Amino acid sequence: MTFEDLEGWQQARQLTKQIYTVTRESEVARDFGLCGQIQRAGVSAMSNLAEGFERRHVQEKLQFYNVAHASTAEVRSLTYVIEDNYPKLAMEAVELRKKAMGTGQLVGGLIRSTESRKSKLVSFLSPILALFSCA
Repeated sequence: MTFEDLEGWQQARQLTKQIYTVTRESEVARDFGLCGQIQRAGVSAMSNLAEGFERRHVQEKLQFYNVAHASTAEVRSLTYVIEDNYPKLAMEAVELRKKAMGTGQLVGGLIRSTESRKSKLVSFLSPILALFSCA
């Protein structure tokens, strides 16, 4: 399995593509600060999922997955800026927000799954490590 197989990464990729479409082909394209910020947030979600997947240590994985999760929230927040300031793009902003919400939910599931595996590993290793500390 590769990071490209993760449903969360696939959704983040679609979200990023949708962000670039909206920010290139509309009146918001002239708002360089907003465009750059929402583009970076989308790319961050996608990239941090990939990097976290490739990390070997669980704590590192979780750190990158949490950054990806936060980046989906940033995208959601920025869609309100688009909706409030560019009324013609309100529907696109709502669609981006829905996609970001769905992506965030998938990343949240990945975080919970990773945390569950981590706690199972700790439970398994604790008695073994206790044997070595007594010696």
